Amino acid sequence: MLTTKTWLFIALGGFAAYYLFTWLSAIRQKQSDEPAAPGPIHTAIGFITNFFDTLGIGSFATTTSLYKLRNLVKDEVIPGTLNVGHTLPTIAQAFIYIAILKVDMKTLILMIAAAVLGAWLGAGVVSGWSRRKVQIGMGFALLAAAVLLLLKIFSIAPAGAGTFGLEGARLVIGLAGNFVLGALMSLGIGLYAPCLILVSFLGMVETTAFPIMMGSCAFLMPVSSAEFIRKRKFDLKATVGLALGGIPAVLIAAYIVKSLDLYYVRWLVVIVVVYTAVSMLRSAMVERQAAVAKQEA
Repeated sequence: MLTTKTWLFIALGGFAAYYLFTWLSAIRQKQSDEPAAPGPIHTAIGFITNFFDTLGIGSFATTTSLYKLRNLVKDEVIPGTLNVGHTLPTIAQAFIYIAILKVDMKTLILMIAAAVLGAWLGAGVVSGWSRRKVQIGMGFALLAAAVLLLLKIFSIAPAGAGTFGLEGARLVIGLAGNFVLGALMSLGIGLYAPCLILVSFLGMVETTAFPIMMGSCAFLMPVSSAEFIRKRKFDLKATVGLALGGIPAVLIAAYIVKSLDLYYVRWLVVIVVVYTAVSMLRSAMVERQAAVAKQEA
């Protein structure tokens, strides 16, 4: 008889197959002049961001910062590129951490369902946003991500009490929180850091955050990616680079490196993320000024 965890893996495999079908269909239908093969920099970004993602840093803020610093991806398609490109590495992470870490299965499944519902609603909204709206939304989302990283650096967030699941009011709060975090994923704010803080505040063992946050992302990203793919709001070359570089990075981080002292890495991420957030908001302000000047001319 199949266990609940086995059924969860089967469902995850189904979501992965759905994602691959949707993404490969989009690749086949690409414009003839649209390059699909990533450059070395795209693949390197995929490797670096997913390596640290597997260790709990998160990948959305770091990837956004690297894209912005190198001017590799247009601002308006960054949210879609993050969701589409990081999906396969995240699914690999979910398979690994759900298999090896202890967590109450009812809590895990309900938290995943809440995040998927939030992502489904959020992607439909964000995928239709203008370039300026994306810049403003991502600018504030990145600042929020920096605050969450600082909470972790200074150990302001609780470490977790010792339960492996949630019941009653704590479960309701957890579901509501993961629903919101799933919706924010569509905007480009990663779920990892806030989910880690959420489960800790609710009294769970900190390690339970890994299967919850990675499982949530692995199920919600194919859902949100489908909407971005349908509206062609992603950079094809960049997404291929994230996937190709990301999958081996996940395997190396999970099975070979396993853990690192990430204190200085987190500080570097905070600095880069704040710089990128300010750049996004400044770009939005410049575009608004240009639009106003054009109307007055």
